[in-house]
Amino acid sequence: MDPDLTFLQRLVREIARSELLPRFAGVRRRTKSDGSTVTEADLVMQDRLQEALARHWPDIDFFSEEMTGTEHQRLIGKRDRALWCLDPLDGTSNYACGLPFFSVSLALLVDDSPYMAVVYDPSRDECFSAARGAGAWLNGVAMGGQSSLPTPMSRCIAVVDFKRLAGRLAAELGSHPPYGSQRNFGSSALEWCWLAHRRFHLYLHGGQKLWDYAAGSLVFEEAGGCFSTLDGEPVFALTAEARSVVAAQDVALFEAWSKWLAQAGR
Repeated sequence: MDPDLTFLQRLVREIARSELLPRFAGVRRRTKSDGSTVTEADLVMQDRLQEALARHWPDIDFFSEEMTGTEHQRLIGKRDRALWCLDPLDGTSNYACGLPFFSVSLALLVDDSPYMAVVYDPSRDECFSAARGAGAWLNGVAMGGQSSLPTPMSRCIAVVDFKRLAGRLAAELGSHPPYGSQRNFGSSALEWCWLAHRRFHLYLHGGQKLWDYAAGSLVFEEAGGCFSTLDGEPVFALTAEARSVVAAQDVALFEAWSKWLAQAGR
């Protein structure tokens, strides 16, 4: 049986609400070797979703952030099988501190590209989803289409992750920003989806891992957004290496944003 998007949304939602919400802001955390945070909630979500996905679709491999680097490399090297790509708790630091901006991100990768995606925000009970070539939805309502008002870049809200940017570019953004105001929320998957839903206009991130962008980028693409790496390459790549992200709601904004970043980074 092929995966069904409606079923996947229900599965992710039910497990997240039973495991994440009761532990929110009261969970123990530890620091991993790479400096990031992990909690019991990350591991429980990973285990429960892995078990459920394997029960329904035993022929699809499973890849998750909390696996080891050796496991990541082994699974990425298996190019002949479909692959689930999970971030069981994207925004762990927010979650552990009681900041209500975190999500569960699940993508189905087929032929080295995202085919289906679910990003669920338990705090707001918002479920973003997408299917390749079929569109993107928030709680079952289609997203996308034209912006209601053209927005000059000087009036845009930008979400920028400064800590992963090269020093020169970060300095230029800090001293001479081309946008109106700036945010950074701390859950890459949700940031992709909020941009898709036009809650802000521009996006810049210096380094996301596969589990950070696999689902969210499909939601954003199917909603009509434009994006690339800082080098102008496609963001998605079946690799364990981090990828930069430049994104905007429409072509005109994307071209203006990319041009400014290219000049500022020289």
